Amino acid sequence: MRDMQHIRVDNCSIERTLAVVGEKWTLLVLREAFNGVRRFADLQARTGAPRQVLSARLAGLVAEGLLRKEPYQEPGQRQRDEYRLTQKGLDLYPIMIALIQWGDRYVADPEGPAVVVTHRDCGEPVEVRLQCAKGHEVGGAREATARPGPGLRLRSA
Repeated sequence: MRDMQHIRVDNCSIERTLAVVGEKWTLLVLREAFNGVRRFADLQARTGAPRQVLSARLAGLVAEGLLRKEPYQEPGQRQRDEYRLTQKGLDLYPIMIALIQWGDRYVADPEGPAVVVTHRDCGEPVEVRLQCAKGHEVGGAREATARPGPGLRLRSA
């Protein structure tokens, strides 16, 4: 079997995922969406994103199927759109928690993290843990091996 460190993958899932969500404003919009923020003005206020940047990121997230638009209308106002997470967007939650965990460990203020995500039922902090398909805990990269998958396409030199 070929060693993955010598293979140039043309269809890398990490690269493709980053093409969708790998930009600061996109991740901050998703953070707010997971916190229940749905309206443009509220997203702009919470993220600090410039209006044009936020508009472009929202359009991209809708086009990728991570958010969906839902019309609403306040009395006496024109119709506007709210942005709600789709299942595809909700499936990013473990990635967001992993980013929080990494940030809390390496870049939080000395006083501790700014936000702690807790389980609604018991109140304990939420964590992402790795395990194999048989349920064995995987402690890190040294306990896992990357192997060619069935859809592997090699990048030409």
